[in-house]
Amino acid sequence: MSYYIAKAVSGAFDDVVARVTEALKREGFGVLTDIDVSATFKKKIDVDFRPYRILGACNPKLAHGALSVEDKIGVMLPCNVIVQQTENGVEVAAVDPVASLGRVGNPALDEAAKTVRAALARVVKSL
Repeated sequence: MSYYIAKAVSGAFDDVVARVTEALKREGFGVLTDIDVSATFKKKIDVDFRPYRILGACNPKLAHGALSVEDKIGVMLPCNVIVQQTENGVEVAAVDPVASLGRVGNPALDEAAKTVRAALARVVKSL
């Protein structure tokens, strides 16, 4: 089983980041964190790296439900979505929560994981 949902996307890198953010909003997610990996690598270790952003997406209702069932599930939140420049263009990839939450072994999380996976798959597909 793959641990992510990915798609190659046309457009300029920054435009794709904006489109991903808007698509997440349409599915009820907010972006809690936005990590510019390339800028961090340059600043911290003076290494040039391709454009690469990690967006920490959270749907508050779904997160609340998951935390109500499993109090330590916060170690797996928020759901990460990456936007990276590749040799062939821009790629967007989202975590597959069924793969990650399935490792927890709490069947009460299964439906929430499937709901989040479906929403993230719609985000990626819509781009």
